[in-house]
Amino acid sequence: MDVFNSFYGLIPVTIAQSLIVSFVVLGVMLPFRILNFPDLTSEGAFPLGGCVCGTLITAGVNPFLACFIALLCGFAAGCTTAFIHLRFKINTLLAGILVMTMLYSINLRIMGRTNIPLFTYDTVFTILAGPSANFPWTKILIVGLLVALVLGAMLYFFMSEKGTAMRAVGASPDMAEAQGIDVGTATIIGVGVASALSATGGSIMVQTQGFADVNMGFGILINGLAALIIGEAITGRQTILRQVLAPVIGSLVYYQLISFCLTLGLAPADLKFATGAFVLLMLALPNLRRSGGGVQIREKIRE
Repeated sequence: MDVFNSFYGLIPVTIAQSLIVSFVVLGVMLPFRILNFPDLTSEGAFPLGGCVCGTLITAGVNPFLACFIALLCGFAAGCTTAFIHLRFKINTLLAGILVMTMLYSINLRIMGRTNIPLFTYDTVFTILAGPSANFPWTKILIVGLLVALVLGAMLYFFMSEKGTAMRAVGASPDMAEAQGIDVGTATIIGVGVASALSATGGSIMVQTQGFADVNMGFGILINGLAALIIGEAITGRQTILRQVLAPVIGSLVYYQLISFCLTLGLAPADLKFATGAFVLLMLALPNLRRSGGGVQIREKIRE
């Protein structure tokens, strides 16, 4: 009974956190599902947004402006990854790793140290909510409205002519180019927007937790991928509406599962392993089904 009481008590906190991380999951979904561009830049863009926002807030910049500048920095990081891939023909994953690695040093340069406390500074939450800014349901309301606006904007865009062109680039770049679509521009903008979403999540996260840390993005990509897989299993991918909703729903469910596992006694040190094993299983399951199970696998190994 104590376990369930502890779990229920954490629900508002995990909902607020999952809504913030849903920006990262959207940033993972966009290149991975829409553009067919596997990318790792989100793991570097998330702390980039947090470091930029934290540094600007401590310098006296308005928190809303700080979030917008963080978004622009994330957009630049994503565009850089896409440009490296298109200009130098480097694999998308390797290009993302290169940018992600360089962003670590850039984040250190931006902050000048590894950690910046923000407890005594105004944030978007204190400006909008005042004394109730630290209540979990206040954060849920504010971040939930922002997520709803982003989802509405993405749905509107992907149903428009330009959004359809971007989806066509992911489905078949050669056919899209034959139809007169600028594949390079669509790819750069799409990957840039994905990293901008991740950076936005980072800028909101530092204002929620009260500090910016250069290592805050460690493992966020695998968490985002796990949330995306869960969301797609729930909503499906048959329509653009379902595809856009999947990251948010998956993030909400994933962090509730994580919270429940922790209350049951799972060691925090085992979370990364459990998440990685889950993602591996979900990615491998379709291939195992198509191959007919382990019997055919063993036969192939013998051959």
